[in-house]
Amino acid sequence: MSKPLKQIHLAAHFPGVNNTTVWSDPAAGSHIEFSSFVHFARTAERAKFDFLFLAEGLRLREQGGQIYDLDVVGRPDTFTVLAALAAVTDRLGLTGTINSTFNEPYEVARQFASLDHLSDGRSAWNVVTSWDAFTGENFRRGGFLPQEERYSRAKEFLATATELFDSWRGDEILADQATGAFLRDAAAGAFVHRGQHFDIHGRFNVPRSPQGRPVIFQAGDSEEGREFAASSADAIFSRYATLKEGQAFYTDVKSRLARYGRRPDQLLILPAATFVLGDTDQEAAELAREVRRQQVSGATAIKHLEFVWNRDLSAYDPEGPLPDVDPVVSEEHISRGRAQVRMYRDPVAIAREWRQLAEANKWSIRDLVINTGNRQTFIGSPATVARTINDFVQSDASDGFILVPHITPGGLDPFADKVVPLLQEQGVFRADYEGTTLRDHLGLAHPDAPAGTEPAPERAAS
Repeated sequence: MSKPLKQIHLAAHFPGVNNTTVWSDPAAGSHIEFSSFVHFARTAERAKFDFLFLAEGLRLREQGGQIYDLDVVGRPDTFTVLAALAAVTDRLGLTGTINSTFNEPYEVARQFASLDHLSDGRSAWNVVTSWDAFTGENFRRGGFLPQEERYSRAKEFLATATELFDSWRGDEILADQATGAFLRDAAAGAFVHRGQHFDIHGRFNVPRSPQGRPVIFQAGDSEEGREFAASSADAIFSRYATLKEGQAFYTDVKSRLARYGRRPDQLLILPAATFVLGDTDQEAAELAREVRRQQVSGATAIKHLEFVWNRDLSAYDPEGPLPDVDPVVSEEHISRGRAQVRMYRDPVAIAREWRQLAEANKWSIRDLVINTGNRQTFIGSPATVARTINDFVQSDASDGFILVPHITPGGLDPFADKVVPLLQEQGVFRADYEGTTLRDHLGLAHPDAPAGTEPAPERAAS
C-alpha cells in the first residue's frame, strides 16, 4: 500500500536586513512603506499560503564601529506591521519573531492575544533568544545570558505566557444587557506564577482568543533548541535545504516528540528557501548567477571576508587574491550584531581552507564569497521547482518551505503565478483555504480540543 501524499505547507518571509535581499535592483521597492507589506501579504494570500513571516532585529549591525549599510538598514516594529496586515488580509497567518531574552511574558502574551483577536485567529509567535551583549546594550538589563540560561528563560517565558493565555477559558463573557452582568466568572484572568526567572501574579486583561493561544514557532538548531521545539513548539524553522541534511534533521527532531507525549504530526518542520525561476532550467541557472553577483558586490565580499579575518581589509581588491595574513583571533570582533560570526569557531583554519579553495579554483575574493555562501535553494523552471519541492516533502526532508524572495515586494509573484498552480495540479497543495485560523491551515488541533483530537486533514486540490 502506497503512502498517502502529504500536503505541502508554504509560507512567505518578508525579506530582511541581509545581503540576500537585492534592494538595489530596479524592481525592488521599499522595505518600510506599508504598501510593500500589503503587496507581499496579498500575493501570499492569493496563492493560499499558510502564513507570512516577519523576522526581528533589535539593534542595527555595525562593522568597524560604523553602521553596516550595504544591506537594508532598519525595519518597522513587528506587532505594528502584523496588526495592520490583519486588516487587509482575511485568511493568511501572521507570524512574528519576538525575543524572550529582553521582553516580559505579560506584555508579549497581551500583544499576541490581541493580534489573535484582531485577525480572527491567525497569529503565531516565533520564540527566539538573544545571544550577544551588543544587542543587550539597547535594553535596561543590558548584557546577555549564557546559552543554557537563555533557553531556561525562554522555556519559562513560554510557560508563563501559556498560563496567561489559559487564564481565560473562553466562556466567561456573558454581556447580558438586561441584567447588566458582563462576566459570569469573577475569577477570569487570574494568574500566579512563581519561578526562577519570573515571579508575577494578577489578572490577564485579554479574554480567550479564537485560537486559544498563538501558534508557536521555534528557530534554534542547537541541542537545546531542538529539545525546546520538541517539547513546546508547533513548528520549527530549519536551515537544512539539501535532501540528506533535511531528512537527518527531520528524523532527529520528530523522534524527540514521543518523550513529551506528542505525535510526529504535532510539530511541523519548515526550512527557509530561496528560489530563482526561468522559462527553462538553463535560463534559471543563468539568472541565479546574476542574482548571486547582485547579492555579493565587491564591497560586500570584502565585508564578509572581514567576518572571518576580524580585521580591516578595505585595502584589498575584491577581484584579487585572498589576504596572506591570518585572521585576528580575539573576543573583540570587528563585526557586531551578526550571528554569522559564531559560525567561524576556528577562523585560522577557515582562512586556510578558503585560500586552498581559491587557489584550486582560481577564485578572487568575490568569487570565493559567492561560491561559499548560500546559493539559491531552488533553481529551475516552474515545473522543476514544483517537482523538487514536492520530492523534499514526500521524502520527509521537510513539511514545506518558508520562501524568501530576493526582491521586495514583488519577488513572490512569479512563484505564486507559476509554481503554486503546478503543486495544486499535483494534488499536494490546497486550491483554497478550508478553515479560518492558522491552526486550521497547519493541521493543528485547538488547545481546548480533547486530548488526542486530530484535526481533519486538508483535502488535496481537485
